[in-house]
Amino acid sequence: MRHPTARQLTTDVLVIGGGLAGCWAAITAAQAGAKVVITEKGYCGTSGVAASAGPGHWFIPPEGTLRQDAIARRLDMAQGLGDAYWMEAIIDRTFRTLPTIASHYRYTQDDNGKIRYHALRGPEYLRALRLKALESGVTILDHNPALRLLRHEDGSIAGATGVCLKSGQDQWSIRSGATILATGGCAFRSHLLGGSNNTGDGLLMAAEAGACFSGMEFSAFFTIVPATTTMARTMIYSFARYYDASGHELERPESPHDNRFLAEALKTGPVFCDLSRVPDDIRGQLPQISPNVPLTFQRLGIDPFTQKFPVSLVGEGTIRGVGGIRVTDRQAGCGIPGLYVAGDVASREPVTGAISGGGAVNAAWALSSGCIAAESAVAYIRKQQRSPKEHISYPEHETVAQDYKAVEKAVQDEMLSPHKQYFRTASSLEKSAQTLDAAWQHLSATLGYDTDVRAQLRNHELKALTAVSRWCTASAIARRESRGIHYRIDSEPIDNPTHILSGGLTNPWTRSVPVETFS
Repeated sequence: MRHPTARQLTTDVLVIGGGLAGCWAAITAAQAGAKVVITEKGYCGTSGVAASAGPGHWFIPPEGTLRQDAIARRLDMAQGLGDAYWMEAIIDRTFRTLPTIASHYRYTQDDNGKIRYHALRGPEYLRALRLKALESGVTILDHNPALRLLRHEDGSIAGATGVCLKSGQDQWSIRSGATILATGGCAFRSHLLGGSNNTGDGLLMAAEAGACFSGMEFSAFFTIVPATTTMARTMIYSFARYYDASGHELERPESPHDNRFLAEALKTGPVFCDLSRVPDDIRGQLPQISPNVPLTFQRLGIDPFTQKFPVSLVGEGTIRGVGGIRVTDRQAGCGIPGLYVAGDVASREPVTGAISGGGAVNAAWALSSGCIAAESAVAYIRKQQRSPKEHISYPEHETVAQDYKAVEKAVQDEMLSPHKQYFRTASSLEKSAQTLDAAWQHLSATLGYDTDVRAQLRNHELKALTAVSRWCTASAIARRESRGIHYRIDSEPIDNPTHILSGGLTNPWTRSVPVETFS
């Protein structure tokens, strides 16, 4: 039953998540004339992985064959799982839309005097998006995490309920004509910089509403960081050389995102990084593009361009991985009327294929999918003839797990182990699945009642972390081949690439579907 003093609001479009994708979605919907509300778990403008980064974008002008060539290269890397239509759509939308933030963001010029549109400073970028959203008439509810989606009797989405972490009115419900999930991916509480709020909340809400997922097996992504830090900004590491404790250089693969060799080396001892080959122009740009990177080294007392330093690996899960809610149409829908998805909460297989989208492609996807989802949401509500008094199903209060640590540790031991994730086998994955199934059952068996909203949020996050880990593991079992960032030691040859769909809460399921029927 609902909390009797729950704050109740009504809006045209509800955007859940106030990061890069959520802000662009809100701005687009508001500029189309819709009444828009953003609910954000943290503070819109500082929350999420993009806010602390130097986001690059897949920014390609419509000159000659530049776009066709870029798409061809990406399709070649996608290992059979890419979609040229989506690639073209996000390239075009990003090129047209990104410069419009200049009203609130101070772009810089490159050495040739051209405006550097594609590379932005995260803190200023997200602040500009917040200001632009407010100026467009968007209502922003900071520190108001959503916990459940509301549904009409026909199953279509009617808004969401959640909790407020900073007021006396702890519960809220928002009825909306359409809802956009932009809650980001899941980092399994790895302490990834900017990822503390990325606990898979939107994935869990979508599953409860009946959505399914795609590409969850592509979650084995670990980022290089200076040891003892969370500074997961990888651009400069493309020029790195690595050495073991004896000073022997490690042989590294050609792919800049394949860090399996580091996971193997770290099993036997420390690994040291040498960045002396980073070009002078990038060294000079680094303080402008990613000021927190040089600041971290300064605090460590290290000159990274002249001194070797120890490194470690931090898991990014589905953030710089690939998987998420399956996008079922060209309108950023997910097969549930009234619900749209944007950014890292959605599967990025159409634009990345089986490999990571890194920074540029993922950022362009976040921007473009946010805009597309917003336009689709506005079009959807304009076609609806619903009465504001129509019955809506409100979720019951959930009981709260009393033992957080055991479940979280079980999830992290499986999902944040570079060796378990990078070197998968049928046997190791089945063991992981059994461990995670037991964690889910333990979560259900240790429930009690707690009216504290932070306990309710913690419980929701823990449930989401566990659910996402089970979908990732089930999908990895189902894909018996090695493909992209999913690596199986016991890989089997597969003639035709397929998408692995997954879903279910009590009993996770998977299904393989041909690529041509995906979208």
